[in-house]
Amino acid sequence: MRKQWQYWLISSAFFSSIVSVSGNTLAEEISTTSNISTQPFTEVKSEEIIDNNPQEKVIAQVTSVSQLSDVQPTDWAFQALQSLVERYGCIAGYPNSTYRGSRALTRYEFAAGLNACLDRVNELIATATSELVTKQDLATLQKLQEEFAAELATLRGRVDALEARTSELEANQFSTTTKLSGTVIIAPIGIFAGDNANGDRIDRVPFLGDRVRLDLNTSFTGKDLLRTRLQATNLNALSSSTLTPEGDLRFTAGTFSTDNNNEVAIDALLYSFPLGEKTTVVLEANAGAADDFTNTVNPFFDGDGDFGALSNFGTRNPIYYPVAGSGIGVRHEFNDNLELTLGYLASTSNDPTPGNGLFNGAYGAIGQLTVKPIQGLTLGFTYVNSYNADLGAGSNLANLRTALASNPVLVNALGGVDLPISSNSYGIQASFQLSPKFAIGGWVGYTNTRTLSEVATVGLNIPRGELDIWNYAVTLAFPDLGKPGSVGGIIVGMEPKVTGASQGIRDAVGTDPDTSLHIEGFYQYKLSDNITITPGVIWLTAPDHNNNNDDIVIGTVRTTFTF
Repeated sequence: MRKQWQYWLISSAFFSSIVSVSGNTLAEEISTTSNISTQPFTEVKSEEIIDNNPQEKVIAQVTSVSQLSDVQPTDWAFQALQSLVERYGCIAGYPNSTYRGSRALTRYEFAAGLNACLDRVNELIATATSELVTKQDLATLQKLQEEFAAELATLRGRVDALEARTSELEANQFSTTTKLSGTVIIAPIGIFAGDNANGDRIDRVPFLGDRVRLDLNTSFTGKDLLRTRLQATNLNALSSSTLTPEGDLRFTAGTFSTDNNNEVAIDALLYSFPLGEKTTVVLEANAGAADDFTNTVNPFFDGDGDFGALSNFGTRNPIYYPVAGSGIGVRHEFNDNLELTLGYLASTSNDPTPGNGLFNGAYGAIGQLTVKPIQGLTLGFTYVNSYNADLGAGSNLANLRTALASNPVLVNALGGVDLPISSNSYGIQASFQLSPKFAIGGWVGYTNTRTLSEVATVGLNIPRGELDIWNYAVTLAFPDLGKPGSVGGIIVGMEPKVTGASQGIRDAVGTDPDTSLHIEGFYQYKLSDNITITPGVIWLTAPDHNNNNDDIVIGTVRTTFTF
């Protein structure tokens, strides 16, 4: 009887450790600690977690061997497993009802299984009414404890340390509902060649600047999100030097802006919540944008300046930019392959004066149908209606309202002109990931802009009329280029260009005479989980769509810190 009892004790420790489970096994310790790996000295990567099926976690103890689908009565260990289940309760399986008895185990797993069965023996001793364990049995258990003392101590030490850290965090946490995240960009920027839109040589003055964003992400239900973003920047727009929105960088200030001094202000302020299982509502209180609720179908390039493309144009189809300000966005997923997005944002919603407010001032309204007909292919069909909102990329003529009101040369000459406009934009976007290492994409956008009243000023008379504006791009992305998490990107296209206009408008301001190509290349190198360095170059072949201007070459090295 003594030998049989010793056999069952040792068998209990051995077979419980093979599955690394039971009431207090390693798997449960892993689930309550900070990613303790069963391969202690091997880094677990996100790709491996995905490949290894994250649903393969342990379940509660089985009550019968018949619950384990891969254990058959003909297996050599069947009787031992059956006895362990029925007599000692040291066996559990996986969610798919398998035991996986032939899988290799580590010493840590064995130690954890042994520890579980020691706890079970102690429980039996504590509740026993007669002597169940002899001195020889206890001596055997003691030898096993001594053999695996280091591993058991390591596991217990890890758990104790993590429990202490958890207690400290709980005692000093900022909020039970809010998490703080941040992004800091530091970038040297230089214009190495070219003329501005006025035909004058651009000063070659490199400069260094930053953009800082702190996001307070709050959830009250676990499914909603209240985002409060604080932002500061001292990076002025390149258009203040080039005198054209063409080539402006995404992580600098708005077009023609020159007065940024790292003043902290509330940027994005939104609340997102589900409405049923397939509908999401986004309420935008400040600095909202179309990409907050709409798929811009440019996944490797649209990082809103923090990551991906460097320029406004390379980040997304410019027809999205008139949708900005405060309002509401709704996203409804019919299924995994079809999504509808609707949104309305007003840029002067907080101004109660005539011609402003939520419905009487500048606004952008968007509707988009996003389709994924096959794996890897995404298509977006977009319509945008806007009032007093320009595209934010392309030539001065393609952004006529902004140019008349903000371009320093025109402001000095004309005193600043308020030109009311209304636009209808149509776009088709596509992205096709042909392989894990290569994706091709692009878009075509058309905008019809109407001037809504005649403007007469010194040296300029602009009648009512229409402008036809086109833009297009082809993008190539190379994910994991050189290192997992890094991306190489190439963008070739035409920023918004006025290709035609009604007679009166054409007589007053003309159309863009030539075609400038926007050629952009960048390499986003992931230095670590929190630091990314992105050197890149932008080449404009005919600035402001005018061959009389020498090519502009812009270079930068964007360093992004995240926490």
